[in-house]
Amino acid sequence: MNSNVENLPPQVLRLVYKEVSDLAADPPEGIKIYPSDEDITELHTAIEGPEGTPFAGGIFRMRLVLGKDFPAVPPKGYFLTKIFHPNVGHKGEICVNVLKRDWKAELGLRHVLLTIKCLLIHPNPESALNEEAGRLLLEDYAEYAYRARLLTEIHAMGGHGGTSGVPQDPSDGPQPKKHAGDPTKRLVAPGAASVAALGNGANGATTTSSNASSSTSVAGKKKADKKRALRRL
Repeated sequence: MNSNVENLPPQVLRLVYKEVSDLAADPPEGIKIYPSDEDITELHTAIEGPEGTPFAGGIFRMRLVLGKDFPAVPPKGYFLTKIFHPNVGHKGEICVNVLKRDWKAELGLRHVLLTIKCLLIHPNPESALNEEAGRLLLEDYAEYAYRARLLTEIHAMGGHGGTSGVPQDPSDGPQPKKHAGDPTKRLVAPGAASVAALGNGANGATTTSSNASSSTSVAGKKKADKKRALRRL
């Protein structure tokens, strides 16, 4: 999407710059701001999935795009991180009243960001862009929560959120989970493996081979399980 910097009046650009600077210095709780010096009309953010929702633990990248008629016309919001939510379309477009008929120029970008975060807590199935998510929310919440949680784990955890055009911050988002009980996650340094093999002799080699075979079997099972789950989406 093209920049609208040249299309906005200087006084509007000054107000936008001030508001974005204030947001970056004092962002809403659970939201990070990534302002761009090159294009102030496109604001990238990262929203933490609220606790008590299927999105908890995830980091959801989003952008707000200010059109040439801003602030008379509301900005457009898009999720860059894939999410299963009634009010988010398949291309990431967001449907919320504050970005439509309820918009007022004096509301500002902070209000928009807080409203979108609240949408993760209280979805509105009556104005669903994702009709399947809206139907499941009303008819089968357990299935809705399962699918929303699955996509959160796949796309929004461990640094895998939609990050197109967003600067990377090593501290962003939750750290990848440690699978202490998962043999596929227990890696042994090459040097340590060599010492162990020398110390254990043939028995050590046999054990290592057995563990590798077991790890391959477990990894294959996990991959097959995830494929079956993804077919349901």
